[in-house]
Amino acid sequence: MFQANNQFQTGPTGRGKTVCMNDHTRLRDGHAPHGELEGSMAAVALATEAAVGAQAPGTGVYAALDLGTNNCRLLIACPTQDGFRVVDSFSRIIRLGEGVSATGCISEAAIERAIAALSICRDKINLRKARRLRLIATEACRAASNAEGFRSRVAAETGIELEVIDRETEAALAVLGCSPLVDPRGRGAILFDIGGGSTELVRIERDATNPEPRIKAWMSIPYGVVTLAEQFGGRDVTPGIYAAMEQEVANHVAPFAEEHGRDLRDMHLLGTSGTVTTLAGIHLNLARYDRRRIDSIWMNDSDITATINKLLGMSYEERAANSCISVERADLVLAGCAILDAIRRAFPLPRLRVADRGLREGMLVEMMREDGALRSW
Repeated sequence: MFQANNQFQTGPTGRGKTVCMNDHTRLRDGHAPHGELEGSMAAVALATEAAVGAQAPGTGVYAALDLGTNNCRLLIACPTQDGFRVVDSFSRIIRLGEGVSATGCISEAAIERAIAALSICRDKINLRKARRLRLIATEACRAASNAEGFRSRVAAETGIELEVIDRETEAALAVLGCSPLVDPRGRGAILFDIGGGSTELVRIERDATNPEPRIKAWMSIPYGVVTLAEQFGGRDVTPGIYAAMEQEVANHVAPFAEEHGRDLRDMHLLGTSGTVTTLAGIHLNLARYDRRRIDSIWMNDSDITATINKLLGMSYEERAANSCISVERADLVLAGCAILDAIRRAFPLPRLRVADRGLREGMLVEMMREDGALRSW
């Protein structure tokens, strides 16, 4: 088998371990958010299958799988001198956490969707001969009462043994995956990861003695796009419903912001989630989502406000017809915007950097560094 070796939580990285990040690490990838492999650009190199065999001896092929509340994502890569090169990827919306907040259980339909997606991931891992793996599950498997049975069934039917990570680990991996996008001229960032079932917030900073950003504090709240939309409704969102969603999230964020939201000089927001990448695509008026144009772009406060207002003015049908949203996200995107607005109110920073990267990239960097296959700069 493949195997991986509260409501309000805040604090440093914990367990005596400080997670260091390197803003010079170049994550070389060429994957789109829905699993398509895309072309190359400066600092984004796409490998062909032949490139796997061209790696230096001992570097190998690595695979990182993230089974979230909403998505199943896989990234397979080989290390290079200054990062890694993606050789395969996969992403599918499976809504594993659909209904979990109401029933406490992962539904049979969601289990079937997950197993179908994970079977494709297994086949890709086998095809690419990846030997170094990390295969994680997040909030849905933390919350569901039948999560253990679900994981046993996944192992029996796909050979994949999932590691359920805690929220602290999830936050640390998101930071590691996104750290190259912290402005090298700034002091740090407020990073947020809006997931399907939870949202993580991390304050990362540089200090006078070390130019590498470090985690200063973090928190996690039990709301993501799926759980918030299920509680308040995501299909037909009135201004009143939207305000109620934003206020609910704000209530959870407020204690963290009170303690860690002061002195924001020379800092910016850094967002990793389908919410912010979708907003960026709409802001750029893309005919279809293009990761190469989205990852690492900056949006200022007025850009974000205008784009969210545009979304609020759309009907469900109009959102579903937009190629940067699609029917799969049409009932979730405004819940994500409400989470983002609550974060923006708590941390009033003028700029947001958009990251189409996160947990999988963090897992790959961590494994490669542990093996000495990726140099620490």
